[in-house]
Amino acid sequence: MIRCDVDGDVWRITIDRPDKAGALSREMLVELAEISERATTAKAVIYGGTGSVFSAGADFEQARAGLATDPVWERLSGAIAALPGFTIAALNGTVAGGAFGMVLACDIRVAVAKAKFFYPVMKLGFLPQPSDPARLASLIGPARAKMILMAGQKIDAAEALNWGLIDRIVPDDALSDHVEQLSGDAVNADHTHIHGIKQLIPDG
Repeated sequence: MIRCDVDGDVWRITIDRPDKAGALSREMLVELAEISERATTAKAVIYGGTGSVFSAGADFEQARAGLATDPVWERLSGAIAALPGFTIAALNGTVAGGAFGMVLACDIRVAVAKAKFFYPVMKLGFLPQPSDPARLASLIGPARAKMILMAGQKIDAAEALNWGLIDRIVPDDALSDHVEQLSGDAVNADHTHIHGIKQLIPDG
């Protein structure tokens, strides 16, 4: 349910569970974390999904059994944030709950117009993963972060772009090509140059 396709210096990591809206089990999260921890030689790492939803967050049954607060979420987002290559979230659809972590940890986020964004931790009675609120606030500001985390607001792609949560909206059929074009300069650069630029840009 997790695919990793390596094409030279580009790693494409895909959540492939469209029948369950990309819901993430603990096994899938561990696999995503392990792949991300190995992707240190990649110049570009692209995270995507299949179907109409990027990820609905935690698998419902496992969330009720404790997955919602499992440290594996933080392991995954930390691994992505630590990657020296250029990381892109290619969002084929909605992002919900814990799936925010991996998306927020990427360098940029590109989404299709139908995508929506919500993180219903207040309603569900869970705390967000430790690094997610700070990363969210660094992108959209503290008040808007509270709109999502505390007021439970579902944000559409247009509003997400206006807020700075995502960086570009593209047509569904252009997402893959657009992300490939965005990663082109990094793929043609030296590894140390990519990492050097990332280190010069503050997170927020």
